[in-house]
Amino acid sequence: MKAPASPEGKTSAGSNRDSSQNTHFLGTDNPRHLRVIQAVWVRPIPREQLDREAGCSNGPDLVAELRRRGLEMPCTRTKKKDRDLFDVYPGVYYFTESDRRKLTAWKRKRAGGRSES
Repeated sequence: MKAPASPEGKTSAGSNRDSSQNTHFLGTDNPRHLRVIQAVWVRPIPREQLDREAGCSNGPDLVAELRRRGLEMPCTRTKKKDRDLFDVYPGVYYFTESDRRKLTAWKRKRAGGRSES
């Protein structure tokens, strides 16, 4: 999935780091992480909703933790109007195809299923 170059399509996912650095998701037992993984697996979610799903008030830090564990989890900025009709650019988090493969492998291993070849 390639993001547009316009300001409302900017993405961030630790662009200063090498994305091939972590080829596997290291896993987690943190309930906040698990709630966020489940929510973003279903559909991309804005930062405010990520906070509600996780039960925390610092979603970006929680996402940073997941990125350190091996996920890319980009954030696309989308243009919206706030209640005063000013332009705002809230972030929307989503999983890449690579993230989905890593999570599927981790879930399989966690469930004690067959190992990957």
